[in-house]
Amino acid sequence: MRSSQLFGKTLRQAPADAENVSHKLLTRAGFIQQIATGIFSLQPLGNRSITKIRNIIREEMDRAGGQEINMPVVQPRSLWEESGRADTFVPPLARFEDRREREMIIAPTHEETATAMARGSVTSYRDLPFTIYQIQTKFRDETRPRGGLLRVREFEMKDAYSFDADEEGMDRSFQAMVGAYKRIFKRCGLDVIMVDADSGGIGGKDSNEFVLLTESGEDTILMSTESDYAANVEKAEFIKKASPIGDLGEVEEFATPGIKTIDELAKAEGVSKSKTAKAVFYSVDGEVVVVTIRGDYDVNETKLRNLLGGSEPRLATPEEVKAAGLVAGSASAVGLKGMRSVVDDSITMGSNYLAGANKEGFHLRNVNFERDFKADILGDIAEAKKGYLSPDGKGKLIAKRGIEVGHVFKLGNVYSSKMGAEFTTEDGDQNEILMGCYGIGVGRLLAAAVESNHDDFGMVLPRAIAPYDVYLAGLNLNDADIAGKAEQLYESLLDAGYDVLFDDRDIAPGVKFKDADLLGVPARVVISSRSLDNGGIEVKARSSKDSQIVAEADMIDAVQKLFDESTE
Repeated sequence: MRSSQLFGKTLRQAPADAENVSHKLLTRAGFIQQIATGIFSLQPLGNRSITKIRNIIREEMDRAGGQEINMPVVQPRSLWEESGRADTFVPPLARFEDRREREMIIAPTHEETATAMARGSVTSYRDLPFTIYQIQTKFRDETRPRGGLLRVREFEMKDAYSFDADEEGMDRSFQAMVGAYKRIFKRCGLDVIMVDADSGGIGGKDSNEFVLLTESGEDTILMSTESDYAANVEKAEFIKKASPIGDLGEVEEFATPGIKTIDELAKAEGVSKSKTAKAVFYSVDGEVVVVTIRGDYDVNETKLRNLLGGSEPRLATPEEVKAAGLVAGSASAVGLKGMRSVVDDSITMGSNYLAGANKEGFHLRNVNFERDFKADILGDIAEAKKGYLSPDGKGKLIAKRGIEVGHVFKLGNVYSSKMGAEFTTEDGDQNEILMGCYGIGVGRLLAAAVESNHDDFGMVLPRAIAPYDVYLAGLNLNDADIAGKAEQLYESLLDAGYDVLFDDRDIAPGVKFKDADLLGVPARVVISSRSLDNGGIEVKARSSKDSQIVAEADMIDAVQKLFDESTE
């Protein structure tokens, strides 16, 4: 491709609303164009990189036994009613009515459609196992799209679905996809880690994220200092410190004028916050729920949602708290009637807590779980933080920022049980198909690669996903001899099998060099009167500060050597 014919222009300044490095560089380099908030067009350079990523994904998915399909982005809402996600998926489904007044949705993911496909084809254990995948458009009406391609509303995803007869088979399919993902990310130049993660709106019993660690990431990852334990903060666990449990004291009410917080209460009484029971009120499905947790911990709302069976909690408003007869700043679960009580298991690791008296300006001493208040639901709802003990007992947790570039789930029978996807076993019984699902955001993968591979001058993309292999800059092209040699170099590089962007524009050399750096093309070849006076052609790797002059006859070998050295 000749730069004089290339559609799209580079920009010297990024848009004012571009925050992340990838958003700035992909826009400045002419890879993407924003159409609306969270909605982007791919211009020729961006589309070339995305096409290369798609090809890598296809090769590795096929290698792992996947079969490519294509499912519709527009689906009947009734399909999502079968799975129970029509009204619970977050963010809410984008929907419309067709001309037949049938309610349709724009799919944010395709578990329902994949399950329906299996349901229509699988009858016997002989039809299992298999894995299907697609690379297709999705739409999620995100409340806060940001970061260019990192969090968008319309996006392209590779989503795969495995179908097996038993747990052992599901585990094998899962591991095959994990292996494929590791190869995909390595080929795209990403050094990722696999962490425990919450299954969120997709569901299932287990899930893992593949995360690129970078300060620009929006996810918090907690990792052990002495083991390979790593988890998204939404999922992370830790070892809670227990306090000695002594004789249970008598409940005693005492005045606490002006005290409204756990910090103030602990300081006033001269005790650790671990000796307090903190009450937090949430609105869940239209009712107020009291959540009790030890005062030195905070509530993890994702864990709380899971403990509540998927219902989305939000902090109750002051008006809701007052309407429920609660006293903000002096409340607890003690004596409350007709209200669901959720208790973190940290409360069971101590005794004789300070807690609210449900009376303005008063608290209680010697409050104890089960004797003085009970739990409708007891479990782990505490948020892990840096400095806490790793759940495997090895080291402490440290916090890192990261970008999720892939997510894998063991779904089990979450969808097959609700949608009737069954098979006949060898013994003639009817069993539910066990599923896994596996997603990669294609555009996000490109953005993550830029976040991981850039410098002060632009992108430094690996050859596997760069739009072109070689940036050929022709200088002094008004000289017929140089112009002729530049054309010969262009043809030689193409004949050697390289993707080449030939900058044949009549512009200043400095502009060409800046564009070459901005675009991140891995190899730069320059022909000019100066290079010829110095003995030939200038060859330089994008990742290197140094260039070399090689004879015209040796140019192809020199370029190949750059690529060989980059893969060592």
